[in-house]
Amino acid sequence: MSSDVKVSPRKLNGAVRAIPSKSQAHRALICAALADKPTTIECEGGSDDITATLDCLSALGAKIERESSVYIVSPLKRDAHDIATLGCGESGSTFRFMLPIVGALGRKASFVLKGRLPERPLSPLYEELVRHGAELSPHGVVPFFTEGKLAPGHYSLDAGVSSQFISGLLFALPLLDGDSELQLTGKAESFPYIELTLAMLEIFGIRTEFKDNVFYIHGRQIYRSPGTAHVEGDWSNAAFWLSAGAIGSGSITCTGLNLKSKQGDRAILDILTKFGAHIEVKENDSTVTVSGGKLRGIEIDARDIPDLVPILAVVGAKAEGKTVIRNAARLRTKESDRLAAVNAVLRELGADANETADGLVIHGSTVFKGGQVSSCGDHRIAMSAAIAATVCAEPVVIKGAQAVNKSYPGFFDDLRLLGPLVEAVKV
Repeated sequence: MSSDVKVSPRKLNGAVRAIPSKSQAHRALICAALADKPTTIECEGGSDDITATLDCLSALGAKIERESSVYIVSPLKRDAHDIATLGCGESGSTFRFMLPIVGALGRKASFVLKGRLPERPLSPLYEELVRHGAELSPHGVVPFFTEGKLAPGHYSLDAGVSSQFISGLLFALPLLDGDSELQLTGKAESFPYIELTLAMLEIFGIRTEFKDNVFYIHGRQIYRSPGTAHVEGDWSNAAFWLSAGAIGSGSITCTGLNLKSKQGDRAILDILTKFGAHIEVKENDSTVTVSGGKLRGIEIDARDIPDLVPILAVVGAKAEGKTVIRNAARLRTKESDRLAAVNAVLRELGADANETADGLVIHGSTVFKGGQVSSCGDHRIAMSAAIAATVCAEPVVIKGAQAVNKSYPGFFDDLRLLGPLVEAVKV
């Protein structure tokens, strides 16, 4: 993929198959590496983030083989004493999941972090790990070093910072020598991602109890391989195609989606319906078809669906009236400051958009003019800009379009199949 890509506006029509859920793949691969025997993970395709998790698990001694559309994962080494070098790339999930796991295993490790990942929040997970026996480098240092073995006991996290901190401890605490409690304080953000973790843990035989904002977790549990685990289609990335159908003059069908998924971004269907898009669901075929309607502005609480904000902002700019997106302040610490980046893209294309402290206000029904925008090194900004380009008056050049490789390397190939002219730009 060239670093810059030009997308020329064309009517979109057709079908695209949802790629495997990145969130679910991380979780399945980690559980498989911690299991008692090999596991086959059914997962078509991959991405830079998934590669980061695979590399970390391999560095800890797991044997991972790729055969056709599956990963065969043999468990990591529990008795190793060498210093493992774990390359996390720019994957926040990989780093925040693996850090507690390494502590639970009592391993020494050096984490290699890229992009904005060293700057992204690590508190209060950092302090809780130190309080329970981990020795960690100062926050922001690269490579980031850890040693020491976590002790069981009472852990407490502010649930409003990152669900990834909670998931990381949910993976780690069952491995400890005694029972633990994980107390959540504050209002939980992105709780559906925690539910994804709990569902995968259950598949691998790990039990937790949740009562009054406290997880009760027995120690010395054994991750038991189910033999085979399936990674379902990704609602987060399908949202780009479904939104393209909502703002365009054609219709887009997305296949391979679990209509009963625990993925929080399945909410895209309800949100597009509220905007006024026409949606047809065929549950037996795992397909969703979206076509445009008379779109109208709405209010969106993004607390549980932060990854949808960039593309929903594009839909809001094409809807009549005002769209308000709230409770999205955490997007300022993603691969880019996503609120600033989305706002910049929309304004560059001619939309009436403004940032707030925790979201965006968009006055829609905009005629996008085309031009040049930056991905800001962020996969979701690049994909949102590309979808916006399909309804512009003139072509759009997306600078740094290779950012899509983080989650969806084949994005522009799939976009091209739906109709638009997609060209690499020679720099």
